[in-house]
Amino acid sequence: MSLLSKKPLSDLMVEAESGTLRRSLGAFSLTTLGIGAVIGAGIFVITGTAAAQFAGPALVISMLIAGVGCAFAGLCYAEFASMIPVAGSAYTYAYATLGEIFAWIIGWDLILEYALGASTIAVGWAGNVQSFLQDVGLGIPAQWAGPPGSVVALSGGATVHGIFNVPAALVVLAISVLLIIGIRESAGLNTLIVVIKVAVLLLFIAFGAAYINRANWHPFIPPNAGHFGVYGWSGVLRGAGVIFFAFIGFDAVSTAAQEARNPQRDMPIGIMASLVICTVMYVAVALVLTGIVKYTQLNVPAPIALGIDATGIGWLKPIVKLGAIMGLTSTMLVMLLGQPRIFYSMSRDGLLPPLLGKIHPRFRTPYVTTAITGVVVALVAGLFPIAVLTQLTAMGTLLAFVMVCMGVLVLRRREPHLHRPFKTPGMPWVPILGALICFAQMIGLPLETWARLVIWLVVGLAIYFWYGRHHAQRIREAGPTAAIAAD
Repeated sequence: MSLLSKKPLSDLMVEAESGTLRRSLGAFSLTTLGIGAVIGAGIFVITGTAAAQFAGPALVISMLIAGVGCAFAGLCYAEFASMIPVAGSAYTYAYATLGEIFAWIIGWDLILEYALGASTIAVGWAGNVQSFLQDVGLGIPAQWAGPPGSVVALSGGATVHGIFNVPAALVVLAISVLLIIGIRESAGLNTLIVVIKVAVLLLFIAFGAAYINRANWHPFIPPNAGHFGVYGWSGVLRGAGVIFFAFIGFDAVSTAAQEARNPQRDMPIGIMASLVICTVMYVAVALVLTGIVKYTQLNVPAPIALGIDATGIGWLKPIVKLGAIMGLTSTMLVMLLGQPRIFYSMSRDGLLPPLLGKIHPRFRTPYVTTAITGVVVALVAGLFPIAVLTQLTAMGTLLAFVMVCMGVLVLRRREPHLHRPFKTPGMPWVPILGALICFAQMIGLPLETWARLVIWLVVGLAIYFWYGRHHAQRIREAGPTAAIAAD
């Protein structure tokens, strides 16, 4: 039965009030944190792939499906975040409602979203920076901008073999240092970047709208190509599952709950405001992009830049590239902020070694987990030609969202009289619909992605039974003040 042991809410509240992490974030900072996570690789890269391969112009419908699913899940996150303002996000919520084994599964799952996602985005960031530098007559030696063994094309047509992706590794290390120095400084930089990249997207929407060719929207839902997920309504569903990668990250707001000044009020605002703003931006960009360029031509790494080329507005192209770089930077920052806080919470619960729960005596940040995460992510980004593992990342996150939605239902039934500063409206239908929509998007993903998820979970469960289960039991017996006293 220890597999289903739950962490008492009273213990969580002791942690929330311990003051081990510095509370310095308000509603605006939390909202820009969510926007910084969501407007990144998804809108600058994946929109083109999803339209060309799966949904066509109906990518707009795919985005709305993904956005509605996120909104339902976001309302459930908001209830938990206001009620349990502790670092750890979905992992912590599952521990309080569903039990230890489910908490471990979600915590292990979130590595796919944060650490692996940050590595992938760092590689994309490096490619965009290299392209931007070449446009202005600069550049990094090609062999130092690609992973070992990769073939990097030079401008003259020759090729060289990559040695190490230096830009990708350096940007990860630089962001990690910033995150160790302080959450307030990190959030301030993120806010500045968010303002810039939102302005860039608004420029694209405003100028691109004049070049829309309505013929490019027909057929709006291309006929199915004979395979599930390739156009037609099944393609719209698969497009929703793939474009869902663009929306994940709003949940990173909840990882900063223990650093919010007024989490009961500000966490729901940050989560829902960032989701609404990003959904509106995504739909507008998708409409303009598929109106400017035929969807069959959008299977490129930089679809928005392709859209600008189609308009002939040359001066806007470098601005869009700069916006893409900024977008990827802030997404990396939020992911590299979220992952250490998941590890921090799991360490405090005994599921991971206690070293990972250490707080810096001056900066009051989880510096050990931030440093370890930064070094590992930097090495992976520099050494491996990581494809954008959007389907696997989305699969793991969708599973976490399903569990959060079900967790709200469980806790409402088990603890109906608990104080809830924010309540999910439309009970029980909102969490039920959230779980069903997220699960439907999981069904739309390929079988190979399901197989990879199972393998990942098996490895995680092996670690749990080898280490986490026994150490967590000792922490539970010691009580909530034991980990706090260690700081």
